[in-house]
Amino acid sequence: MPQTVQIIGSVILATIPALFWGYIFYKKSPEGKKLTLLTFLLGALSVFPILLYKYSWNYLPWMNAFKLADNYKDDIIGFSNAVTLPLSIIITFMIVGAIEENMKFSSVKIVDDDEIKNVDDSIEFFIVAALGFAFTENILYFYNIWVMQGATNLLLPFLFRSAFSTFAHLLFSGLLGYYYGIAHFAKPILQEEIRANRRHWTIWLHKIFNFRGEKMFYEEKLLEGLLLAIGLHALFNIFLEMNMTFMIVPFLIGGYLTLNYLFAKKENHKAYGKLLTYVRNHPHPKSGVYFERDSIAVKA
Repeated sequence: MPQTVQIIGSVILATIPALFWGYIFYKKSPEGKKLTLLTFLLGALSVFPILLYKYSWNYLPWMNAFKLADNYKDDIIGFSNAVTLPLSIIITFMIVGAIEENMKFSSVKIVDDDEIKNVDDSIEFFIVAALGFAFTENILYFYNIWVMQGATNLLLPFLFRSAFSTFAHLLFSGLLGYYYGIAHFAKPILQEEIRANRRHWTIWLHKIFNFRGEKMFYEEKLLEGLLLAIGLHALFNIFLEMNMTFMIVPFLIGGYLTLNYLFAKKENHKAYGKLLTYVRNHPHPKSGVYFERDSIAVKA
């Protein structure tokens, strides 16, 4: 079969879940079409630096961070009498999660120059970037399966990646988008409430990174959001690696409920005037001043 047909076919297959999930989430909080398309394209392109990094291993093997995991392949962690997990797998997928979530995060940061104006915008842009990332990733997966195994073996991977893997990307980035939004748009009263109600894992986190009073609130929340997205991403991949597919559905349902809970929590913050809109709680990283527009452009 001509390679061109396989490439075009893979693009078409990857477009189907992109349109499906894009429609579902875009209608929740529609953004300007130009910015949405730009964010999607940046998310799609963010896969290629990862591919370049992997390609560099052929010539610079010392750059392969996954070799670190091989040093721990004989170390076993037991979560119960029935479930044991090599430490190498945990390290490997934490690295994968860190790379992919940071690339999606970078896609949003490029767009975010006075464009993200509230928490809703933040969540929406992160989901769109994740959708672009998943789009390119799906093309590569479908193409490789088509070439190596034939078109007849595409159905199950297509259904799984469309229903589960793509949604997982959107979920992890949506959670990070919430933290990104809160980091930038929480009023001082909400910042104090969040600090007062920190859970044990966040207290432990801040002790490790030695966050002090002079550290800006947004840096703390960004780190928490990134670690949460990376951790969930790694856990999802571990379930796949260990053939624990029966855990995928409850895992994603739990994540979706968590995202809905954060949406409801955000709406509660808005109702009580604890969130800013069109103004940030810290100097803008590019302009160096507090962001506040005299007028808000009409969305495209």
